[in-house]
Amino acid sequence: MKKTLGVKPFESELYDLGKILLSRLRGAGHRAFFVGGCARDMVLGLPPREYDITTSATPDEVSRLFEHTIPVGASFGVMLVVVGSCKFEVATFRRDESYSDGRHPDAVSYSTSEEEDVLRRDFTINGMLYDPFDEEVIDYTGGLEDLKLGVVRTIGRPEERFTEDKLRLVRAVRFAARYGFKIEDETFHAMRSLADGI
Repeated sequence: MKKTLGVKPFESELYDLGKILLSRLRGAGHRAFFVGGCARDMVLGLPPREYDITTSATPDEVSRLFEHTIPVGASFGVMLVVVGSCKFEVATFRRDESYSDGRHPDAVSYSTSEEEDVLRRDFTINGMLYDPFDEEVIDYTGGLEDLKLGVVRTIGRPEERFTEDKLRLVRAVRFAARYGFKIEDETFHAMRSLADGI
């Protein structure tokens, strides 16, 4: 695990509300972090468009803590928390089981470990956590280094990540184009061999 301190947030109403949500989750005894694109963009010096949250709280616990929730993917541990006009995706730490349809896990089991949760995600640059209270990025997957190198790389074996969810083949290209990054060689070779699955 690598931590980077002093990553300053982009102050906004969305950020402030997200921090309140994290504070309430933590105050109830749960672990909770911003995750994914917002951490990536803050490291890159870009203002995040959204703040997704990952937590040890289960969907039932999330719904009890917040007044307005929508179970957009409760079977996968995902709740939408609505605060005024702002929406936050709040997902329970989880492990994914098999993927028989090439898009969604057949089943998930909840976890108490944020590390286990990020290791099932798509790319290293999307696998980082952000703790706004310490202004700290927590990186279990090498995402900080890949952001420095300008590289899109899967977390774990590329064939496995792309077979689980074939949309990731398109997402890799989108991230490379959006940020002007190179797709790492092993990741790219897997994409070529699996491209007919798109």
